[in-house]
Amino acid sequence: MTKSNKEQNDKSTIGADKHINKEKSKTKSHKTSKDKDHKKDQLIEELKEQVEKEHNSYLRLSADFDNFRKRTLKEKADLTKFAGEDIILSLLPVIDDFERAIQHLDSGEDTEHAKDGLKLIYSKFKEFLKKNNLQEIDALHKDFDTDLHEAITKIPAAKKNLRGKVVDVIEKGYMLNGKVIRYAKVVIGE
Repeated sequence: MTKSNKEQNDKSTIGADKHINKEKSKTKSHKTSKDKDHKKDQLIEELKEQVEKEHNSYLRLSADFDNFRKRTLKEKADLTKFAGEDIILSLLPVIDDFERAIQHLDSGEDTEHAKDGLKLIYSKFKEFLKKNNLQEIDALHKDFDTDLHEAITKIPAAKKNLRGKVVDVIEKGYMLNGKVIRYAKVVIGE
Protein backbone atom coordinates (compact mmCIF):
# COMPACT_ATOMS: atom_id res chain seq x y z
CA MET A 1 0.00 0.00 0.00
CA THR A 2 1.25 3.30 -0.95
CA LYS A 3 1.14 6.31 1.05
CA SER A 4 -1.67 7.88 -0.98
CA ASN A 5 -3.71 4.66 -0.79
CA LYS A 6 -3.17 4.60 2.92
CA GLU A 7 -4.28 8.22 3.20
CA GLN A 8 -7.27 7.49 1.05
CA ASN A 9 -8.10 4.47 3.15
CA ASP A 10 -7.72 6.54 6.32
CA LYS A 11 -9.99 9.19 4.85
CA SER A 12 -12.61 6.65 3.94
CA THR A 13 -12.34 5.16 7.44
CA ILE A 14 -12.70 8.62 8.93
CA GLY A 15 -15.62 9.28 6.59
CA ALA A 16 -17.19 5.97 7.56
CA ASP A 17 -16.58 6.76 11.22
CA LYS A 18 -18.19 10.13 10.75
CA HIS A 19 -21.12 8.48 9.02
CA ILE A 20 -21.42 5.95 11.81
CA ASN A 21 -21.16 8.73 14.38
CA LYS A 22 -23.88 10.67 12.52
CA GLU A 23 -26.10 7.61 12.53
CA LYS A 24 -25.45 7.07 16.23
CA SER A 25 -26.16 10.70 16.94
CA LYS A 26 -29.37 10.50 14.85
CA THR A 27 -30.37 7.43 16.80
CA LYS A 28 -29.52 9.15 20.08
CA SER A 29 -31.35 12.31 19.07
CA HIS A 30 -34.30 10.21 17.91
CA LYS A 31 -34.15 8.35 21.24
CA THR A 32 -33.91 11.59 23.23
CA SER A 33 -36.69 13.07 21.10
CA LYS A 34 -38.86 10.04 21.96
CA ASP A 35 -37.93 10.43 25.64
CA LYS A 36 -38.81 14.12 25.52
CA ASP A 37 -42.13 13.36 23.83
CA HIS A 38 -42.85 10.68 26.41
CA LYS A 39 -42.01 13.10 29.25
CA LYS A 40 -44.23 15.77 27.66
CA ASP A 41 -47.09 13.29 27.38
CA GLN A 42 -46.61 12.30 31.03
CA LEU A 43 -46.55 15.95 32.09
CA ILE A 44 -49.68 16.67 30.06
CA GLU A 45 -51.46 13.72 31.70
CA GLU A 46 -50.36 14.85 35.16
CA LEU A 47 -51.55 18.38 34.46
CA LYS A 48 -54.88 17.08 33.14
CA GLU A 49 -55.32 15.03 36.32
CA GLN A 50 -54.44 18.04 38.46
CA VAL A 51 -56.90 20.27 36.55
CA GLU A 52 -59.62 17.63 36.96
CA LYS A 53 -58.85 17.36 40.68
CA GLU A 54 -58.98 21.16 41.10
CA HIS A 55 -62.21 21.32 39.10
CA ASN A 56 -63.82 18.67 41.33
CA SER A 57 -62.61 20.54 44.40
CA TYR A 58 -64.11 23.76 43.03
CA LEU A 59 -67.45 22.06 42.36
CA ARG A 60 -67.57 20.67 45.91
CA LEU A 61 -66.68 24.04 47.38
CA SER A 62 -69.30 25.76 45.24
CA ALA A 63 -71.95 23.24 46.34
CA ASP A 64 -70.95 23.67 50.00
CA PHE A 65 -71.21 27.45 49.70
CA ASP A 66 -74.60 27.17 48.01
CA ASN A 67 -75.84 24.90 50.82
CA PHE A 68 -74.46 27.34 53.41
CA ARG A 69 -76.19 30.26 51.68
CA LYS A 70 -79.54 28.42 51.57
CA ARG A 71 -79.24 27.34 55.21
CA THR A 72 -78.39 30.90 56.29
CA LEU A 73 -81.35 32.33 54.37
CA LYS A 74 -83.66 29.78 55.99
CA GLU A 75 -82.29 30.60 59.45
CA LYS A 76 -82.79 34.32 58.82
CA ALA A 77 -86.34 33.72 57.62
CA ASP A 78 -87.07 31.62 60.71
CA LEU A 79 -85.53 34.26 62.95
CA THR A 80 -87.69 36.96 61.39
CA LYS A 81 -90.76 34.74 61.51
CA PHE A 82 -90.33 33.83 65.17
CA ALA A 83 -88.58 36.99 66.44
CA GLY A 84 -91.61 38.08 68.43
CA GLU A 85 -92.12 34.67 70.06
CA ASP A 86 -90.43 35.68 73.34
CA ILE A 87 -92.45 38.87 73.51
CA ILE A 88 -95.71 37.05 72.88
CA LEU A 89 -94.87 34.43 75.51
CA SER A 90 -94.18 37.23 77.99
CA LEU A 91 -97.54 38.83 77.19
CA LEU A 92 -99.58 35.68 77.77
CA PRO A 93 -99.73 36.08 81.58
CA VAL A 94 -100.98 39.67 81.10
CA ILE A 95 -103.72 38.38 78.78
CA ASP A 96 -104.64 35.74 81.36
CA ASP A 97 -104.93 38.46 84.03
CA PHE A 98 -107.15 40.55 81.75
CA GLU A 99 -109.43 37.57 81.13
CA ARG A 100 -109.77 36.92 84.87
CA ALA A 101 -110.54 40.62 85.45
CA ILE A 102 -113.20 40.61 82.73
CA GLN A 103 -114.81 37.50 84.24
CA HIS A 104 -114.80 39.21 87.62
CA LEU A 105 -116.40 42.34 86.13
CA ASP A 106 -119.08 40.26 84.38
CA SER A 107 -120.05 38.60 87.65
CA GLY A 108 -120.96 42.03 89.06
CA GLU A 109 -119.24 41.39 92.35
CA ASP A 110 -117.12 43.92 94.22
CA THR A 111 -116.14 46.44 91.56
CA GLU A 112 -113.50 48.00 93.83
CA HIS A 113 -111.42 44.81 93.67
CA ALA A 114 -111.90 44.69 89.88
CA LYS A 115 -110.50 48.24 89.60
CA ASP A 116 -107.51 47.28 91.73
CA GLY A 117 -106.99 44.19 89.56
CA LEU A 118 -107.04 46.26 86.37
CA LYS A 119 -104.55 48.74 87.85
CA LEU A 120 -102.29 45.82 88.78
CA ILE A 121 -102.49 44.40 85.26
CA TYR A 122 -101.76 47.85 83.80
CA SER A 123 -98.67 48.27 85.97
CA LYS A 124 -97.50 44.74 85.07
CA PHE A 125 -97.92 45.55 81.41
CA LYS A 126 -96.01 48.84 81.68
CA GLU A 127 -93.21 47.07 83.54
CA PHE A 128 -93.03 44.45 80.80
CA LEU A 129 -92.74 47.19 78.16
CA LYS A 130 -89.96 48.91 80.13
CA LYS A 131 -88.02 45.64 80.31
CA ASN A 132 -88.27 45.45 76.51
CA ASN A 133 -86.78 48.97 76.17
CA LEU A 134 -90.03 50.78 75.38
CA GLN A 135 -90.11 54.28 76.85
CA GLU A 136 -92.97 56.70 77.01
CA ILE A 137 -92.21 60.14 75.59
CA ASP A 138 -92.73 62.70 78.34
CA ALA A 139 -94.44 65.58 76.55
CA LEU A 140 -96.80 67.51 78.86
CA HIS A 141 -95.54 71.06 79.62
CA LYS A 142 -92.32 70.40 77.66
CA ASP A 143 -91.02 72.50 74.78
CA PHE A 144 -92.48 71.42 71.45
CA ASP A 145 -89.92 69.20 69.66
CA THR A 146 -90.64 68.03 66.11
CA ASP A 147 -88.31 65.05 66.66
CA LEU A 148 -90.63 63.73 69.40
CA HIS A 149 -94.00 65.42 68.96
CA GLU A 150 -96.65 65.77 66.28
CA ALA A 151 -98.74 68.94 66.64
CA ILE A 152 -102.45 68.37 66.19
CA THR A 153 -103.53 71.95 66.88
CA LYS A 154 -102.64 75.18 68.65
CA ILE A 155 -104.72 76.84 71.34
CA PRO A 156 -104.26 80.04 73.31
CA ALA A 157 -102.07 79.33 76.34
CA ALA A 158 -103.65 79.87 79.75
CA LYS A 159 -100.31 81.14 81.10
CA LYS A 160 -97.46 83.00 79.44
CA ASN A 161 -94.92 80.33 80.41
CA LEU A 162 -96.88 77.69 78.37
CA ARG A 163 -96.41 79.48 75.03
CA GLY A 164 -94.60 77.19 72.56
CA LYS A 165 -95.01 74.30 74.98
CA VAL A 166 -97.19 71.23 74.99
CA VAL A 167 -100.41 71.98 76.89
CA ASP A 168 -102.21 68.70 76.24
CA VAL A 169 -101.29 65.19 75.06
CA ILE A 170 -103.91 63.59 72.83
CA GLU A 171 -101.99 60.34 72.25
CA LYS A 172 -98.81 59.27 74.03
CA GLY A 173 -95.66 58.75 72.01
CA TYR A 174 -93.17 55.94 72.47
CA MET A 175 -89.51 55.22 71.81
CA LEU A 176 -88.02 51.77 71.38
CA ASN A 177 -84.28 51.53 72.07
CA GLY A 178 -83.94 55.30 71.64
CA LYS A 179 -85.83 55.42 68.31
CA VAL A 180 -89.23 57.08 68.06
CA ILE A 181 -91.75 54.47 66.99
CA ARG A 182 -94.81 56.66 67.58
CA TYR A 183 -94.77 60.44 67.88
CA ALA A 184 -96.75 62.01 70.72
CA LYS A 185 -99.83 63.78 69.34
CA VAL A 186 -100.00 67.06 71.21
CA VAL A 187 -101.70 70.43 71.48
CA ILE A 188 -99.39 73.46 71.59
CA GLY A 189 -100.03 76.67 73.48
CA GLU A 190 -99.65 80.03 71.69
